[in-house]
Amino acid sequence: MNILLHICCANCAIYPVRTMREAGHDITGYFFNHNIHPYQEYRRRLEAVETYAKIINLEVVYKDEYRLEEFLAQVASQPANRCTYCYQSRLRQVAEQAAQQGYDAFSTSLLYSRYQNHELIRKLGEELASHYGVTFLYEDFRQGWQDGIKASKAMGLYRQQYCGCIYSEKERYHPNSSH
Repeated sequence: MNILLHICCANCAIYPVRTMREAGHDITGYFFNHNIHPYQEYRRRLEAVETYAKIINLEVVYKDEYRLEEFLAQVASQPANRCTYCYQSRLRQVAEQAAQQGYDAFSTSLLYSRYQNHELIRKLGEELASHYGVTFLYEDFRQGWQDGIKASKAMGLYRQQYCGCIYSEKERYHPNSSH
């Protein structure tokens, strides 16, 4: 199967890419993460994906857009529900591209993280698959958590300390603050 894989970061892509390649799938990465803040963090993650892609010979399409204002406009009134917007906006981009470019399916490296809401990602992915007429490939990659960490350290990749948005950064570095 020819799969367009949304890549949230290099670290989270390692295990899913390896697993899908071992299963015989052709993978193309898709980097679109307009939710990552601040800008310097966004650049570090994009550059880490570029490095990773070179190491493993992975073609990646980069939608290099930093949309701070759009992100804040969508989530500022209800920060607790921000993940729905983040998942949906990024999955919509990859689903649309997969359909337009003739991929068999799309997926996301978010499915590697044990910190993400897999049920919500799956639900949104399946809704978008139906809308765009392309398959959403759900696979629970969390069992490869330690393998991915070990591999990313061996490759010397930048390892982020929070999910990506300004709210998750606050939760990471100021955990006792109100949400």
